[in-house]
Amino acid sequence: MSMLKSPDQIAMMREAGRVVANALSAVREQAAVGVSLKELDDVAAAVISDAGAKPAFLDYHPRWAAVPFPGVICTSVNDAVVHGIPNGYVLEDGDLLSVDCGAFVEGWCGDAAVSFVVGDGDPADHELVKATEAALVRGIDAARIGNKMGDLAYAIGGEAKRAGYGLLADHGGHGIGRTMHAEPPVPNLGRPGRGMKLEEGLVIAIEPMLILGGKDDYYHDEDEWTLRSANGRRAAHSEHTVAVTADGPMILTLP
Repeated sequence: MSMLKSPDQIAMMREAGRVVANALSAVREQAAVGVSLKELDDVAAAVISDAGAKPAFLDYHPRWAAVPFPGVICTSVNDAVVHGIPNGYVLEDGDLLSVDCGAFVEGWCGDAAVSFVVGDGDPADHELVKATEAALVRGIDAARIGNKMGDLAYAIGGEAKRAGYGLLADHGGHGIGRTMHAEPPVPNLGRPGRGMKLEEGLVIAIEPMLILGGKDDYYHDEDEWTLRSANGRRAAHSEHTVAVTADGPMILTLP
């Protein structure tokens, strides 16, 4: 399978993942009431540049997008689930912010996302973030040799659905390597025992996207990038790039 990576290639992806982790950490540290999304984008851009890396999102132009993505990070606020553009919006107390970041080091990509509440916020939003992070942890734990993709997908979404959360329709994780988005698709809902078998060297981005209210539907914002929950409820997004290894799942997007 051409999607499998060698240990040396995974090591290079680990370096890209480290840059992504540091950028996300810096953004989270600077995110506060009164700070604009564009200012946070500048923070991430500086971290990536200082590391000698290249941003994966800036000017990214998939076939389905009308225009290239204009930011270094995706900043999705409240009912924006993913792909939010880092514009002049100024953060307010209680905003739920999801930040997605990707970077290339020597041609290898890392991709990760975090969500958090700015200020105090609603307890339901904090629980949503915890549930999304827990779904990611379950997915990572299932990324083991011999498991099926359906096992991983069920680990992510089964419990989230039983807890009453929606999962963004038509979206999930993905393979990653020389390109940010590659085979195989990594669904957030599935049936145990189904799908491709996970093999040593497979590297995937696992990314649950949970929505309050139990609905999965979304719509495109006027900017043609941002995906918003159709029910207007808040959403959270957590992501890591993970390698399937003989020693178990290896998270590549840590500091």
